[in-house]
Amino acid sequence: MSEVTAKMVKELREKTGAGIMDCKQALAECNADMEQAIDFLRKKGLATAKKRAGRATLEGVIQSYIHLGGKIGVLVEVNCETDFVAKTPDFQEFAKNIAMQIAATNPVGIHEEDVPREVIEREMEIYRAQAQEMGKPKNVADKISEGKLKKYFKDNCLMNQPYVRDPNMTVSDLLNETIAKTGEKISIKRFARFQIGEEV
Repeated sequence: MSEVTAKMVKELREKTGAGIMDCKQALAECNADMEQAIDFLRKKGLATAKKRAGRATLEGVIQSYIHLGGKIGVLVEVNCETDFVAKTPDFQEFAKNIAMQIAATNPVGIHEEDVPREVIEREMEIYRAQAQEMGKPKNVADKISEGKLKKYFKDNCLMNQPYVRDPNMTVSDLLNETIAKTGEKISIKRFARFQIGEEV
């Protein structure tokens, strides 16, 4: 059994933002393996998030972010359960990071179900036509199209996107980590992104 040192606990805490006792437990459970401990804490965060899924989120902030000298602007509403958590640095930082993410990636919606049906149908039509151009039979063309649609959701739905500040995690992972840190349900309710010169 490898020894868990204070230095390791500090490093894990810096990497995940989890509490000291959680970091100690994770390292002890994972035989002082840093990568496994990170995964352990992420899974724990996910379990916490699932437990809190049914709760109401009626507090929170409307966060703004202006980029490129005023060329791109974002407003996003991020909710939590209490005004106390809404004022914490972890929650405020999460809201700022989400606003930056939206500015950088211009998502179509927050979740897959937010993408309008006609947009999905149009995308699928294009993918099928591309596959048929390549001479693929219909069943193969359908499989290729479904794979491309998954990639479309990953690129265009906020929760599925790789997080711009750490592409090894998704925005959904970041949300679950923040839920684990704050101990409350958090939800991204809506956003608006403006870019100079874009057609409305």
